Amino acid sequence: MDLRHLRYFTAVAEERHFGRAAQRLGIAQPPLSRQIQDLESELGFSLFDRSRRRVELTPAGAVFLAHVRRVFDALDLAVHEARRASVGETGRLVLGYLSSLAYSGITELVRTFRGELPAVELALREMPPQEQIEALKDGRIDVGFVRAPLHDARLASECVRREPLLVALPADHPLAARKRIPLELLSREPFVVFPRQRGSAFFDLVMGLCREAGFSPRIAQEALHLDILSLVAAGFGVSILPESIKNVGRKGLALRPIVGAPSTDLLVAWRADDASPTLLQFLSFVRRVGVSVRVKRSKPRAARGAPGEPGEPGEGKRGRRARGVAAARPDAAE
Repeated sequence: MDLRHLRYFTAVAEERHFGRAAQRLGIAQPPLSRQIQDLESELGFSLFDRSRRRVELTPAGAVFLAHVRRVFDALDLAVHEARRASVGETGRLVLGYLSSLAYSGITELVRTFRGELPAVELALREMPPQEQIEALKDGRIDVGFVRAPLHDARLASECVRREPLLVALPADHPLAARKRIPLELLSREPFVVFPRQRGSAFFDLVMGLCREAGFSPRIAQEALHLDILSLVAAGFGVSILPESIKNVGRKGLALRPIVGAPSTDLLVAWRADDASPTLLQFLSFVRRVGVSVRVKRSKPRAARGAPGEPGEPGEGKRGRRARGVAAARPDAAE
């Protein structure tokens, strides 16, 4: 028995006439009759009652037709789903992302992708950069978002976002009165940094910028990006972070651009030999829509406002005094 027998049987059952069924199938009537006889012989029972002028299904034939129709429905569905899978419209992707992206792009990206391709299952894994790289290489995730540079022949990557770097300071720090900060002015400051073993690319970028400014940072604490903000606000030191960290909205901080506007690149990375249609569909989507930073706009400075901002209630005597000292220096407008 093959699908041809089942198609022939269905045509005769629906037409109730061998001649019309043969015409519908584009074959002669005698070969059609022989194919139906062969099918009945293989099954061991009659499918049609030929004793009347009109061809009718036997009770067994009626039951068989109902099941055959379900077979063809399942086959059509299989072909449809396989075709969608072949172009990446179905499937499963395990996506790694940086903790900072939870506040700057990953939510919007995933929501939009699921709206366009709801049949693709996305599993999200928050991971530090180095863990993502290892997870990509051993197949635990399919795609990740890491900071540049990425030098590994087994992985492919593309830049999806370039962000300016900012200096994070306690809100009452003397340098917080500046609009922009030259890195060399941080040479005597303790630093709170992201651990190198969890993300060597960003750590090396920060260290390299400081060396270019003529100093090696004195590392006082190591922490993840979101914890860094708390430590800086508590006065443990200063830090250099991507601009999207503004989205966290932590109080007690001053975030200032760096003179020279150094930046960091966010990469989407995947295994170089992975040709999965679902992955290719996701990469095409990311190239098209990008990963937005969604940095909140600063509120206009007023005479009164939130505690912890320079010039506003709650900054304390140290903040007002530091701002006055900074304003007296020739470079205070930087």
